[in-house]
Amino acid sequence: MALRRPPPEYVRPRLAEIDRDSAENLLLALTEGGCSLASLQYFDESPDELRAMARTVLARHGSGATCRTNVRKTGGAPGTLGFTVRSLECSPMSVCTEDCGLVVVSDTEAGLFWNFNDL
Repeated sequence: MALRRPPPEYVRPRLAEIDRDSAENLLLALTEGGCSLASLQYFDESPDELRAMARTVLARHGSGATCRTNVRKTGGAPGTLGFTVRSLECSPMSVCTEDCGLVVVSDTEAGLFWNFNDL
C-alpha cells in the first residue's frame, strides 16, 4: 500500500501553535486514547516525575522550538490547551476516528508524537 503525502494546504490549517506547558501536558495525554491526563494514574512515577520526563523530551528540540497540535481543548489563553475540558476535538490527519498529535519543530529537527485510536 502506497502512502499518500497530503499537501501543505491540507496539513497547515489542522495544526495550531500551542505553548510549551500545553505541549508537556499533551505528551502525557497522548499515552492513552481520549487524549486526557487520566492515564497518569497507570504509571508508577508521580505526575511531577512524568512532567519532568516530558520536559526532557521537549528539551531535545531546544527552547526556540515551536509546538503545534491538531487537538482542540481550548485553554484559558490563546495557544493553550485545557486538560480539564472533558470534550475532545481534533482535526484528524488520518482515517482513524481519533487522531491526536504533537509536532515539535526546531531549526535542526522535527519531532512527531501521535496517538491513533479507531473507536
